[in-house]
Amino acid sequence: MHKADIAASHPKSALQLQILAKVECDYQLAERHFNRAFARPVVQFTLRGKSAGTAHLQTNRLRFNPVLLAENPQVFLNEVVPHEISHLLCYQLFGRVKPHGKEWQSIMTTAFKVVPKTTHQLNVQSVSGRQFDYFCGCGNTSLSIRRHNRVQRGQTQYRCRRCKQTLQPVK
Repeated sequence: MHKADIAASHPKSALQLQILAKVECDYQLAERHFNRAFARPVVQFTLRGKSAGTAHLQTNRLRFNPVLLAENPQVFLNEVVPHEISHLLCYQLFGRVKPHGKEWQSIMTTAFKVVPKTTHQLNVQSVSGRQFDYFCGCGNTSLSIRRHNRVQRGQTQYRCRRCKQTLQPVK
């Protein structure tokens, strides 16, 4: 573990230190697999919302969601960390390619021995923002506060995917 990586990351918990160690371990695996060195990314635990992690390709940075990490540490260690690292490695090896294309999938399966999945299946209840009830011909559905505010400001309308009716707010 490089001191610069830890200092830049400001880890607040033992679990976050464990993630930093996993990042280093996975980079060493990748270096052995590809027989070349890779620059280590800055790792941050500042991601909000429903995403577990993101990879910022041009800045060589990883961001993880600390709430989802605390609720799902094993999934992060086994799947999320290699998933995001694979994006950075893919960019360094192949340049701009499809985010979950054959190059990324190959890194996941050959370097990390992880089944490539494009999205996580984590319970995001604790990180879901306020929801607003809307209805259509099919019944009730919910919109996020962002979508609800766009409807309220008259900026957009949303349609039901099933019945194609415009969603109306529940009064």
